[in-house]
Amino acid sequence: MHSVILPLMLSISFISGCVGMGGARAVVDRVDPDELLKLRAGPGLGFKVIVGLPDGTELIRRDCVTEVGQLWCRVSLADAPSLTGYVSADYLSAF
Repeated sequence: MHSVILPLMLSISFISGCVGMGGARAVVDRVDPDELLKLRAGPGLGFKVIVGLPDGTELIRRDCVTEVGQLWCRVSLADAPSLTGYVSADYLSAF
């Protein structure tokens, strides 16, 4: 699984995009170095994982919703704004 995620993350870092869409900057924080934060297709654990995000990944936070007592934020990658999904707010810090 990790052999697929690393090349994907490297290719994402080369994708250029316009960050003109509004939103607060955030960064993935408090993720174990051996793990990745899962960017999901929807706000909850039952949704498909799109990609894993390492600690320090810069994001643009769009909006947040509470599902089953957990706050989930819709985000896009700062370096690839067209790649969007949801992450647990517990792992985000202000940029």
